Amino acid sequence: MAASEAAVVSSSSLKTDTSPVLETAGTVSAMAATPSARAAAAVVAAAARTGSEARVSKAALATKLLSLSGVFAVHKPKGPTSAELLNRLKEKLLAEAGMPSPEWTKRKKQTLKIGHGGTLDSAARGVLVVGIGSGTKMLTSMLSGSKRYTAIGELGKATDTLDSTGKVTEEKPYDKITQEDIEGILQKFTGNIMQVPPLYSALKKDGQRLSTLMKRGEVVEAKPARPVTVYSISLQKFQPPFFTLDVECGGGFYIRSLISDIGKELSSCANVLELTRTKQGPFTLEEHALPEDKWTIDDIAQSLEHCSSLFPAELALKKSKPESNEQVLSCEYITLNEPKGEDDVIKTC
Repeated sequence: MAASEAAVVSSSSLKTDTSPVLETAGTVSAMAATPSARAAAAVVAAAARTGSEARVSKAALATKLLSLSGVFAVHKPKGPTSAELLNRLKEKLLAEAGMPSPEWTKRKKQTLKIGHGGTLDSAARGVLVVGIGSGTKMLTSMLSGSKRYTAIGELGKATDTLDSTGKVTEEKPYDKITQEDIEGILQKFTGNIMQVPPLYSALKKDGQRLSTLMKRGEVVEAKPARPVTVYSISLQKFQPPFFTLDVECGGGFYIRSLISDIGKELSSCANVLELTRTKQGPFTLEEHALPEDKWTIDDIAQSLEHCSSLFPAELALKKSKPESNEQVLSCEYITLNEPKGEDDVIKTC
């Protein structure tokens, strides 16, 4: 439906542009008396044609944007939150398509749906899976699917956020810890285990994120331990006080809690220094995640075509229901859906 409505806009734009071109033609005839006048008229006519073609091109891009549907991946850098990155992506696409514009803001039914399946910490980088159009209905499956991370932990320091962005809350010696010590305890964190989520997280209390409450200085109780799954974990490098892990886990798992728990198990403490999500579901960082300079309508269309083969046909056609109630905020050309999730929520806008 969005594509057909966009086609109406294209037709409207063409009709609107006809009048300036006809007026220019009359101007050319009137100015044909002198060579300089003819040259000036030619310039005016060319400018009018260029403006008309640009508007037609923008309308075509808008039609293509609203017809995009499926799931792809982007490369999230360190710094922005997942929601902020999604907004940046959305703004780039709308700007490329010339939206909003007077032609589009008059058509309130135009809707661009775009969302991500799985929050990545602002201090982390890596694969962020994005759904667009009806592809947002497939994001639920991304939450329960496997994820893979490369994490660099730092022994001897604990922080309130469990990573390097927080305040140091404790320091303990680590000089006696060996590579064999770390490898010897990893089995305890493999399989179906219980994990206490961090206080600084997307988990909510009374509708507000725990991290927001913590930043306000409010007293927040830790959430109870919950079942999570770790498919594999291995030590890649140990150069005290730093150690590098490769971890494959299921949904709802916190790498920050894992690193902190490993530090405690070693009779010390630890926090996350660097975190990279290298894979989410079938999407890998190297092969599928689009860098920001590839956030264009054409590049995303090509990525959607390439990534469509990653999903079974039955999953691609499945219409998953959101995990929770939705708040729908409508504006001139976008419908914003924000489910009230807890951890790896689907963010749609």
